Amino acid sequence: MLLNKYCESVFQSQRRPTRTVMIGKVPVGSEHRIALQTMTTTDTRNIQATVDQVKKCADAGADIVRITVQGKKEAEACMHIREQLFKDRYDVPLVADIHFQPTVAMMVADAFEKIRINPGNFVDGRKSFDVINYDDPLEFERERELIEETFTPLVLKCKQMGRAMRIGTNHGSLSARILSFYGDTPRGMVESAFEFADVCRKHDYHNFVFSMKASNPLVMVQAYRLLAEEMYKKAWDYPLHLGVTEAGEGEDGRMKSAIGIGALLMDGLGDTIRVSLTEDPEYEIDPCKRLAGLGEHAWRTGLGVAPFAETTRDTHTFKRRVGDLPVQREGEDLDFRGALHRDGTVYSAVSLADLKQPEFTYKRLGAKLAVGMPFKDIATSDSIVMREIPPSSDKEGRRALRRLQEVTTHVIAPLEALARDPLPGAIALVPLKQAIQGGVTLPEGSSRWAIEVDGTESEEQLGAVQGLEPIVVLLNVADGVSRLHASRRVFDALKRHNVTAPVVHNIRFPAGTHRDEIVINTGSLVGGLLVDGLGDGALVECPGEDLDFLRTTGFGLLQGCRMRNIKTER
Repeated sequence: MLLNKYCESVFQSQRRPTRTVMIGKVPVGSEHRIALQTMTTTDTRNIQATVDQVKKCADAGADIVRITVQGKKEAEACMHIREQLFKDRYDVPLVADIHFQPTVAMMVADAFEKIRINPGNFVDGRKSFDVINYDDPLEFERERELIEETFTPLVLKCKQMGRAMRIGTNHGSLSARILSFYGDTPRGMVESAFEFADVCRKHDYHNFVFSMKASNPLVMVQAYRLLAEEMYKKAWDYPLHLGVTEAGEGEDGRMKSAIGIGALLMDGLGDTIRVSLTEDPEYEIDPCKRLAGLGEHAWRTGLGVAPFAETTRDTHTFKRRVGDLPVQREGEDLDFRGALHRDGTVYSAVSLADLKQPEFTYKRLGAKLAVGMPFKDIATSDSIVMREIPPSSDKEGRRALRRLQEVTTHVIAPLEALARDPLPGAIALVPLKQAIQGGVTLPEGSSRWAIEVDGTESEEQLGAVQGLEPIVVLLNVADGVSRLHASRRVFDALKRHNVTAPVVHNIRFPAGTHRDEIVINTGSLVGGLLVDGLGDGALVECPGEDLDFLRTTGFGLLQGCRMRNIKTER
C-alpha cells in the first residue's frame, strides 16, 4: 500500500512546517528550536517546595515547566507560585495540568502562561460503557454541544489574555463517549482532540498545540502520525508536543521515550518534547536535550535516500516483518535454531579481552552458570559477534567459545578471520557486495553464512540475499547515510524480492560514548524502525563499554518496541 502523507518526506528528515505558538516568552513551532519541558512532582499546595523545584528545572535548561492543578486550593497556590518566581527573576513559562475541572482551568489562566486540558475528562470523565452506547452518529454528534458549552469560556479567556493551550489526549483516559464510538484506538485519540480544536477555531483562537500520549510507544507513534496525516488533509499547521506517558526510570524510561519521541523526530514531527521519568524532574532535561539535538541534527543535515515507491509500511496498522528462523540441517553437530529468537533477537559483540575472563563474560551475556558452564536464561544474548577470533593456539579462548556454542549462543565472525584460522561451527560474516562477486566459499568447519548490509546496496544486490541463504542479515548502515531512511529502502527491496532472511540491526558507537547517548540514539534510530515492524533484533556495540549494559540496552529496546518481554512493566 502507498502511505498517506503524514510528514514532509519519508525519504529524508524534513521538519513539518507549523505556525508559531507563544507560551509566555517561549515560541514553539517549526521556525524555532525544539522547546524542552518537564513537570514538577511536589504538592502544588506547598508553594515554596514547588517554586524551588521549578527553579531547579529552569537552571537545568527547561524552557517550560508544567504543574498539576487538581482543585481550587492548588489554583490559589499557583497565583503565589507565579508571583514568587517573578520576584526571584524566573520567568520560565508555567503550564497548568488540568483534569476534570473546567472551573479550575478558568482560575489558573489568570496566573499561568498555558493550560493543558485532557479531552478525555475535561467534560466527561466517565469510563462506564453502561451509561450509554453511542451507536448512532447523530446522537454522538449531539454530545458535541456539551463540549462547546463547557469549553468555550476557557477558549475565550485564553484568547483574551494571550494564554496558550495544549489539547492533550491520553490513550489511557479517553472519554466513555469516544471509547464507545471509536474504541481504544489512535483514531479515537485524534477525533477527541479535533472536537476541542474545532471549538478553538470557531472562536478564531489558534494559540494551541496538540499531543497524543500513550505509555505504549507503538500506539503513541501511530496516534501522532494519524494526527499529522489528518492535519495535512485539513491544511492545519498546529505544533506538536511529544511525549510517552509514564515512561519509567533509568535506562528503561529513557529508552521508551527515545523510541516514541525519536521515531517521530526523525520523520520531522515535533516542536516541544518531554521525557517523562520517575525521577526528579530536573533529570528529565538532559535526555530531552539529547533527543532534541538528534532531531535537529537530522533536520539540519537533511540526510536521506533517493525517492522510491514505499510499500512495506502501514502507519495505521502494526504488522511486523518476521524473518525465517533457522532450520536444523542434517549432519550439523551444533543446534543453530537458538541463534535467533522468535520474539526478537539480541546479539552482543565480544572481544578477545572478554575471553580472558570467561565466567565473568558469561554473566555479562546474561547466562546462568553451573559449575562454570553457561546456560541460556530469559535475557541471555542469543549469539555473539566477534570482530577478531582467538587463534587456534589459544585453547582457553576457544574452549570458552565452544561452551557458548553448545548452549546455542552462536559465534558470528568475519569470513577473512575464519579463513585464516577456522573456528568449528562459527557463522561466517561477509559483506553482501563481496558475497555476490562470486568465488566466496565457507571456511573449514563453518556451515552457515551471515550477510552484512550497509544500506548503500542497489536493489538488484539486495535481491540477491535470498539466494545466499544466510542465517541472518546484519544491517549496519554506513557512516554519512541516514539509518532510518536507508533501512526503510532496504526492507522495501527485501520485500519486493521475497527475501525472508531475518534482519538484525547493528548500531555502533565510538569508544567513550555517554551511556544516555547510546540508549537514546539506539531507541530513536533503531526503535524508529522496529515500531514499523522492520527488523528482528539488535546488536549494540561500543568498544570498552560494559557487555551487560549493551546487552540490557538491546533487550530494553525490544521490550519498549513490544517485541520481547523480559520483565514486568508497572
